[in-house]
Amino acid sequence: MRFILGLTSGLVFGLGLVISDMSNPAKVLNFLDVFGAWDPSLAFVMGGASLTTFVGYRLIWRRERPLMMPRFEIPTRADIDAPLLTGAAIFGIGWGIGGFCPGPAWTALPLAAPGTLAFLPAMVVGMLAGLWITLRLKAKRPRFAT
Repeated sequence: MRFILGLTSGLVFGLGLVISDMSNPAKVLNFLDVFGAWDPSLAFVMGGASLTTFVGYRLIWRRERPLMMPRFEIPTRADIDAPLLTGAAIFGIGWGIGGFCPGPAWTALPLAAPGTLAFLPAMVVGMLAGLWITLRLKAKRPRFAT
């Protein structure tokens, strides 16, 4: 059942990206180009997503636990550190250069546009490199007996 709900959620999310035209890098780049050919239409998409999230969280937090999980998985860290800021900067720069973030890049794959075919493999390699670095750093940390 969790698989079906996850698949359905992913399909609805992907459909929303396609309908809103966020899988079109030119549309995204025009939204980011405030001093040029600015296209503010994606602000409505973000506003709708923010409103949906706001209402959804209010409804979900009324429950004792999630529908398909034993408990809510809530992040415990709230600090802002160098890796977080570095990752955010790299993400923003990549989004500004390519016009894609990960979700829309996957939804644009069936279009087989040259930009997508270059961006997606580069993104996957970058993600795998980040995972590899993270695992290597964790393996080098000394472990203390408690």
